Amino acid sequence: MHISIADDLKKRFHSVCALRGLKMSQVVAKLIEQWLRANDGSTSGVVFDESVTRAKVTK
Repeated sequence: MHISIADDLKKRFHSVCALRGLKMSQVVAKLIEQWLRANDGSTSGVVFDESVTRAKVTK
């Protein structure tokens, strides 16, 4: 998957992921799963913890 985001947003995201010892792709995958669960209920059993993200995706 390729996405376009502002360079400063990417740099901030990369920095925070690195500080937490996470790969950006890990965080993106969890956020996509969370968004799907909140919006269409097709994913189940997905567990989210604060080591991945503190932000909640809302409708």
